[in-house]
Amino acid sequence: MSLSVSQNKLQKRLRRLTAEAVTEYAMIEEGDKVMVCLSGGKDSYTLLDMLLHLQKVAPIRFELVAVNLDQKQPGFPEEVLPAYLEQLGVAYHILERDTYSIVKEKVPEGKTTCSLCSRLRRGNLYTFADEIGATRLALGHHRDDIVETFFLNMFHGGSLKAMPPKLRSDDGRNVVIRPLAFCSEKDIAAYARLQEFPIIPCNLCGSQENLQRKVIKEMLQGWERENPGRIESIFRSLRHVHPSQLADGKLFDFASLKIDEQATPRFLNVMNL
Repeated sequence: MSLSVSQNKLQKRLRRLTAEAVTEYAMIEEGDKVMVCLSGGKDSYTLLDMLLHLQKVAPIRFELVAVNLDQKQPGFPEEVLPAYLEQLGVAYHILERDTYSIVKEKVPEGKTTCSLCSRLRRGNLYTFADEIGATRLALGHHRDDIVETFFLNMFHGGSLKAMPPKLRSDDGRNVVIRPLAFCSEKDIAAYARLQEFPIIPCNLCGSQENLQRKVIKEMLQGWERENPGRIESIFRSLRHVHPSQLADGKLFDFASLKIDEQATPRFLNVMNL
């Protein structure tokens, strides 16, 4: 595919930011087997595309295997992902688990199913990663997802936490990585359109959208329109944390702060200038 100057810049920017995130957090190491979770959305397609390029140019060798969880949602186009992956020549697994029926049974009609659906999906993918010997489990969350989660936890959970670029699962069996952590959703959406990825919609279940996240997204988009670069600035702040300037006594020992008797009085410093 021949790219215009702006399209080439977009591709280079996404590749550079992905490589920077992978390097900064040591997401992938020599000999790793990386399980790429592919949902059929713009983010996971871009994730796979970026990792395939990185696999070609990185100074280390690592294996990629794509995995899709077929949750048996009505109308799910089962043929789309296998056809796409076979065309690319990428090793893949289609994991069939009827989590849709469980969600419909447990969640009352009209309520948002996203939370339970996500937990079931995560549990199945973590287990399968262990079964196939994957040393890394790659997810397609991007910079905007991380910032949205930060505000969700702040507004509704009363805590400062987001989505880390790299984490170990609670049971210690999986290392989860988010190589698109530095990439904006706007760039990913533009790249998905450019590459004409065969997008599978995420509304097949008929569930309502996560309303709390939608409100946060609209708030951030409003800030971004009024002050371009605001989301990036917020994300940078998550990478430059100063515990002594916050208020968590578990992160900084405020109780032990005392006057330093050895410190030179300020007026002497002024006199000696």
